[in-house]
Amino acid sequence: MRTELTDTTSSKVVRALLEARRAVGSPAMGLVLTLVVVTDEENAYDAVRAASEASREHPCRIIAVIKRTARGPQRLRQTRLDAELRVGTDAGSGEIVLLRLHGELTGQAGSVVLPLLVPDAPVVAWWPSEAPADPVRDQLGALAQRRITDAQAAPDPVGVLDQRAASYAPGDTDLAWTRLTPWRSLLAAAFDHKPLPVTGAAVESEPDNASAELLARWLEDRLKVRVDRVATDGPVITRVRLETSAGEIRVDRPAGVLATLLLPGWPDRKVALKIRSTAELLAEELRRLDADVVYASALRSRPVQASLSA
Repeated sequence: MRTELTDTTSSKVVRALLEARRAVGSPAMGLVLTLVVVTDEENAYDAVRAASEASREHPCRIIAVIKRTARGPQRLRQTRLDAELRVGTDAGSGEIVLLRLHGELTGQAGSVVLPLLVPDAPVVAWWPSEAPADPVRDQLGALAQRRITDAQAAPDPVGVLDQRAASYAPGDTDLAWTRLTPWRSLLAAAFDHKPLPVTGAAVESEPDNASAELLARWLEDRLKVRVDRVATDGPVITRVRLETSAGEIRVDRPAGVLATLLLPGWPDRKVALKIRSTAELLAEELRRLDADVVYASALRSRPVQASLSA
């Protein structure tokens, strides 16, 4: 069921939600959290679609906050709130509320969203495109226990990581870090077979890839060795090399689907290491609401001097 409200208020949206739930025969919904998606009109469709797919694993109320820029005739530039509600089969496993903020209301997003949060449920804020410099101090970020950004969507994906490190607060995370979960798991498993001291390392990827930079920082933080950054044609991360006294541990992923794990003294192994969708990344992040201390440590890591890698 879909309901559209023009020039409305938050209280009217709440009442319309209740009426829509009664109309589809579900006055009580088993929603486990509120997911606030902060985006623009250009990215709204893809963001809401990814959030809806993630809600199959985590039934939630998705609130998409779409700030409209002042364009067109004067009547379209006035301060007003337009809303679209989706409940039942139109909303997947939860509820979807699209809020389009016009005029001065774009600066009051927190007040608009607050009455729409699911009572007594955690709040997660997600910026699929550009995010505020300090998410925890943002109006919507301040409402959330978990704040998800995506450095790869920033104009300077690698440079923004230092900004993320400076403003980090418990509950912050980034999809550039989430993309590394299979890589980190595979590299950790490699040491189950070959627990050898690492003397040097390299991460090869396409230029300006935030995930590759975070992977290099994680390796430096954990192994205390210098990690070289090597630019390739991609896609994304293509190879990780770890130098040991017994030889090189290497993970090759030239095509972005299958990777080859090479260990000294062991036959080569093919492993699945696909590039995951945004919905899969988001679903992974919604599984936890506590602080990710490993991400925080990697984010704040600084390059290890060459003398330490000997």
